[in-house]
Amino acid sequence: MNRPARLRALFALAVIVASVFVAVTVPVRLGLDLRGGTQIVLETRSTETVEADTEATDRTLEVLRGRVDALGVAEPSIVRSGENRIIVELPGLQDPRQAADVLGRTAQLSVHPVLGIASATDKPQKKGERILPDEAGERLRLGDAALTGQDVKDAEARFDQQGGAGWHVTVDFEDDKAWARLTGEAACNPPGDPKRRVAIVLDNKIISAPQVDPSVSCGAGITGGSTQITGSFSSEEAKELALLIKGGALPVPVETVEQRTVGPTLGAEAIKASAWAAVVGTALTAVFIIVVYRLMGVLATLALLCYGLISYAALAALGATLTLPGLAGFVLAIGMAVDANVLVFERAREEYGKRNRPSSRSALTAGFKGAFSAIADSNVTTLIAAVLLFLLASGPVKGFGVTLAIGVIASMISALVITRVLAEFAVARRWVHRRPELTGLASIGRVRTYLTRRNPQLMRRPLRWLAVSAVVLVLTGAGIAVRGLNFGVEFTGGRLIEYSTSNPVDPDRAREALADAGFPQAVVQSSGDNQLTVRTEELTNAEAAEVADAIEEVGGGAEKVRDELIGPSLGEELRRNALIALGLALAAQLLYLAVRFRWMFGAGAVAALAHDVVILTGVFAWLGKPIDGVFLAALLTVIGYSVNDSVVVFDRIRELWRKDSKAPLDQVTNLAVLQTVPRTVNTGMGVIFILAALALLGGESLTDFALALLIGMLVGTYSSVLTASPLAIELNKHATKGPRGRSTPRRRPRTRPTSQDT
Repeated sequence: MNRPARLRALFALAVIVASVFVAVTVPVRLGLDLRGGTQIVLETRSTETVEADTEATDRTLEVLRGRVDALGVAEPSIVRSGENRIIVELPGLQDPRQAADVLGRTAQLSVHPVLGIASATDKPQKKGERILPDEAGERLRLGDAALTGQDVKDAEARFDQQGGAGWHVTVDFEDDKAWARLTGEAACNPPGDPKRRVAIVLDNKIISAPQVDPSVSCGAGITGGSTQITGSFSSEEAKELALLIKGGALPVPVETVEQRTVGPTLGAEAIKASAWAAVVGTALTAVFIIVVYRLMGVLATLALLCYGLISYAALAALGATLTLPGLAGFVLAIGMAVDANVLVFERAREEYGKRNRPSSRSALTAGFKGAFSAIADSNVTTLIAAVLLFLLASGPVKGFGVTLAIGVIASMISALVITRVLAEFAVARRWVHRRPELTGLASIGRVRTYLTRRNPQLMRRPLRWLAVSAVVLVLTGAGIAVRGLNFGVEFTGGRLIEYSTSNPVDPDRAREALADAGFPQAVVQSSGDNQLTVRTEELTNAEAAEVADAIEEVGGGAEKVRDELIGPSLGEELRRNALIALGLALAAQLLYLAVRFRWMFGAGAVAALAHDVVILTGVFAWLGKPIDGVFLAALLTVIGYSVNDSVVVFDRIRELWRKDSKAPLDQVTNLAVLQTVPRTVNTGMGVIFILAALALLGGESLTDFALALLIGMLVGTYSSVLTASPLAIELNKHATKGPRGRSTPRRRPRTRPTSQDT
């Protein structure tokens, strides 16, 4: 074993050992959509006096952290996102009403001296004055605040058992001198005078305005810094008020722009379904590559298992949150990991057939060397899509971008390091050298044999393929114009709630019940056996409870399994970010391909990407499927797949053109397509097994995702070969036109190249 081989073996061993250690010792953090719970996204708002900048948002986060801790939820998470957003995750909390009310209330607590009674027409005379009605409706003129919520030391709800006054809230202030000074000044007025009162204001509302007791002398005030807020409080009201006061005042107001609730049952079913999809899909893929590549297929399967281990350990080590789309991306990347192995093995088969005295060892070395550039370029393009998802998407789709990126990097390590170490060790064995047919590299395969015998001239009339693409583009694109796009609540704003009912419910009957309850615009759809999805405009949590009552009545009982609330501002932002993501994806692909290849290949690939985007979106429009964040994840993944296939073809064109720079591009392209078709077929079969398993076994939540990827993969495979390549040929013809519209003469080879020529 030479020195580079030893280094690869040591690196592979170190990666596997480290991955095993991390996988055993560090658990992966599951997202709320897998373990159940509520996620609330709050956005800070500027006021006339305070700007909602990063500093104000950080102060707001610390106040909210105290409120979250007081809710008693196990393992809560609260983090800042961007400059003015705060994400709160509450595992296990299925009713978000209490959390949203407590977290979202501004709770601006202040204590004021009472300056007197105000008439209905009076207005504040000085800056800082307020005129507010007290508990009895009497309008009081209040002076500037003497104490605020930041001066609160503690607050506790208590029940007066001896006096029978019921529930009250005891408030302790940090600055007892300020409280004594305020009450001492009020005590200088005679009993019964409004100026002897002290007003406690919460959220610009007087919650208590008591008289200072006659026993308190003028100037002395109430020492000890403590007071009681009394009123007709219930147990829940007193405890909530104490929680708000103790939590402190928010520096700036906050607004709930997104709210998601997932039942634990749905999360458990998603994990189970995705796990089955992973097992079945991986098993079918393993059987397929073993049948095609024999011993090399067995070694690739072992490397595939190592890929899964590395990906899982990377997720755990980075502290990434595994979400439902992220879990789908993890399963999907298994199919992607097959691609690099297939590229190497197909190149090794070609090299084996070219040599006069072939050996599996030399063919394998040449295969890794020849496939490296295509593997590197194709994985970089997929990483571009993953990075765009992470930067521009929100919520669970970010998790998909993270797991996709990790999967791409892990697949490169698996194919270029682990598979190579295992394969080189195997072909160096004497019993393998004597039986080259066991390696799976000694045969060029049935697909390549057929293409070599027939040698079809696919690129003789490139305009024919472009015409076919145009027809398909028009037919599918018409769906966008005719049916329109069914944007999900993520892009439109509103509320989407999914229920599991005890009895089957006809959607029409549910619509009538909701109309009677005051929600005539609600859209009701059946999403499976005893499953109803209700989509409405933005609702408060109280209105959502009324919707739940109506569904429960017609369904003989109902359990909420999913609840999503997206504010209109966030929906508009997500739509904008989706368009930006697509535009940047196309621009990034064009720039990368223009640098790595010639400009006409970049233009052809980007045109094919736009072709794929329109077709996939049009098909979903015809089917009435939702255009949401999960669809966006699938769409950007399709972009990565499409350009991945294009890169493999273009890489082969570049290689062939370097050997004969004067050969016509149409003949070189035709030869490159024929040489890469076996790789395309075998990779496509491996991915189809994974996606079919996701579609059939992945559960209701993953069906649309898998469907989008299946359509996108088929369209992307077609467009990368029969749209991008013909378009590059036509662009090259126009670019090489000489004077008066004539093509620049080229020397044509005497014999037509075949798929075995290089």
